[in-house]
Amino acid sequence: MHTAASAVEKWHSSIVSKLPRISRLRDRIGKTARLPDNQFVPEPRCQLSKLHLSWLVIALVALACGGVGAPSAIADPVTGCAPARAATAVPAGIPVLDWSENVTYDKQGNLWVSRVYRNEVQRYDSAGTLTARVHVDFPGAIRLGPDGMLYTVYGNSPTSAISPGGIVRFDPTAAAPQSQPFASGFSAMPNGAAFDAAGNLYVASLAGVMRILPDGAVDRDWTARAAVPGANGIVVRDRSIYLTANGSSLGRVLRMSIDDPAVRSVVAELSSTLPGIPDFADDLIDHDGILYVATLSGRLVRIDPAGGTACAVLNDQPMTSVVADPDNGGELLAGTESGTVLRIRLSD
Repeated sequence: MHTAASAVEKWHSSIVSKLPRISRLRDRIGKTARLPDNQFVPEPRCQLSKLHLSWLVIALVALACGGVGAPSAIADPVTGCAPARAATAVPAGIPVLDWSENVTYDKQGNLWVSRVYRNEVQRYDSAGTLTARVHVDFPGAIRLGPDGMLYTVYGNSPTSAISPGGIVRFDPTAAAPQSQPFASGFSAMPNGAAFDAAGNLYVASLAGVMRILPDGAVDRDWTARAAVPGANGIVVRDRSIYLTANGSSLGRVLRMSIDDPAVRSVVAELSSTLPGIPDFADDLIDHDGILYVATLSGRLVRIDPAGGTACAVLNDQPMTSVVADPDNGGELLAGTESGTVLRIRLSD
């Protein structure tokens, strides 16, 4: 029986071998026509089909077929939380092609969305109007840095094996922001990112967590001790990192010490709606000491690290990321695989 890690490795090698086909498919999907009102429509010959599956779905199927560890180490996150309510904040122009990989806010209250298949990061004002686009190849996490710049992971794709990713940054207040390189050479699908109080940037990839110093250099000693297969979402709280990982076991949420990244503990293991099958844990946030985790099954899971409890507050479409609305303490926004950005109202 294959382990989850070996299944991911085999899938990754298979995808890399098919990169020419992926490139041609992406070229077909990407042929769009721009309208004066900043909306996009496909050319008539370009249509999406159910065959255009996300790598997350492929990985989940491979892992489920190849064998997984024991299901949830804590209570199945289905009941126990007051339900949240979801509505559309930003609709998808073209489902899946507009996949919203990550979401964040800048200091001006603008919403930024990573459109991984469009190779761009988009800015929306408080009314939901698209006001800017920044070209970024396969963007992942977007994070506001201590200098007021937005830092965006690029290379969130299997193509990073031959065309490594990294980090770019840009001024979110500019009328037409232009990205500038900050760090590069990340070859294992970099995705999640989070800053600590000292200005270090932590980036999660399939190989583990990297620590990027304020000058853009990789802290290689620290990084070597932070190898976590299948690392994905990441958030920093005090001297701890909370991390989602889908390597040796799907749906795992870990706590890692910043002072010694080899010191780790399991906070939760998330179950899917399928009996005995773990969920795929994507990005997460720390909201006043409570973690909210976006999952492939469409659950938004609330985790109390101190109490060791977890429950689903929402069952909706597959979610990729989540951010707190800075102007509404009881509301979150979530990216989705369809591309729609959800506004989620937590129960009082």
